[in-house]
Amino acid sequence: METIRFTLNGRPTSLEVDGDRMLLWVLRGELELTGTKFGCGAGLCGACTVVVDGEPVRSCRLAMRDVRGKDITTIEGLARDGKLHPLQEQFIEHGALQCGFCTSGMIMNAHGMLQKNPRPTREQIVAGMDDNLCRCAAHKRILEAIEAVAGTK
Repeated sequence: METIRFTLNGRPTSLEVDGDRMLLWVLRGELELTGTKFGCGAGLCGACTVVVDGEPVRSCRLAMRDVRGKDITTIEGLARDGKLHPLQEQFIEHGALQCGFCTSGMIMNAHGMLQKNPRPTREQIVAGMDDNLCRCAAHKRILEAIEAVAGTK
């Protein structure tokens, strides 16, 4: 067991945890933040995406010892003062979700992408979202929601 200190959704956090344990399981288990989903467990589908120091990261492949001193944002950390984040609002507005399973990973991946490039072209959005899978085939509406936030549509 190790003491791991990091910032989670803007709050200093300290946990006594196995350093090899994956962030996904700590978020869902110990911290009860279940918005981050388990999909494939291999970092391929994107359902478990969170933002770490401004970069979208697959939490199913990130060991706790590697989050020491980092700033982590989960889907629960996007809303502020009871107001949804613009990405969350636009996903709703555009119907960019069906079953909702991939949604938090999609939003977090888009959030990280837009932090680096606030006005991406459609081609850049497609490339940036390419590794996040949606089994319901809502990709067109997902792209439209991200374009709306970026002001490029």
